[in-house]
Amino acid sequence: MKAKDIFLVALCMGGVLLGDAPGADVKKLPAPDTHGGIPVMDAINKRVSGRLYDKNRAVDDQTLSEILWAAWGVNTLGKRTIPTARNLQNMKLYVMTEQGVWIYNARENQLEKVLDKNLIPHTATQGFVNDAPVHLLYAAQDDQWGRCHVGSAYQNVYLYAASKGLSTVIRGLIDSDALTRELGLTGGERVIAHQTIGWPEK
Repeated sequence: MKAKDIFLVALCMGGVLLGDAPGADVKKLPAPDTHGGIPVMDAINKRVSGRLYDKNRAVDDQTLSEILWAAWGVNTLGKRTIPTARNLQNMKLYVMTEQGVWIYNARENQLEKVLDKNLIPHTATQGFVNDAPVHLLYAAQDDQWGRCHVGSAYQNVYLYAASKGLSTVIRGLIDSDALTRELGLTGGERVIAHQTIGWPEK
């Protein structure tokens, strides 16, 4: 597999490197495989929060594409993979690395860089965070419906992780004010939660 086709683990913090070249602003993702996996009842039964990650094992593009699709993708009916109140579809999903922050564009199936800054320290209140190869940030309106949207999204990621054999945990111990400010969110939007994902430590 060519180096550009995988997300390399950053050795010092366990982050992923996005883009086909240094400074790339767009990362096109492979189409998610929306078939297969274990039965949904088995995934619910196996769902668990995992905080131990193999920091030396990368998460490949295909798997990342499917993680993002599960959280906030577009299905074969043209609908989002989660429901939103009044069909506003106003949640935002970001991927963080040491090199910056990318927003997920589900319609184009790509990641688009929005910030050249490492925001992971604003989430690293627990040591295991730095071992995780994938960091997701969920942003939405700071109200009951925005928080419901985020909950639906991260639960989908939990179920995908259970099916795929990945480890994941949703986190609220983050500096949400700083993250919201750094991302330039306005109009009542804010960062609601952070989710770490990776292969479990053996």
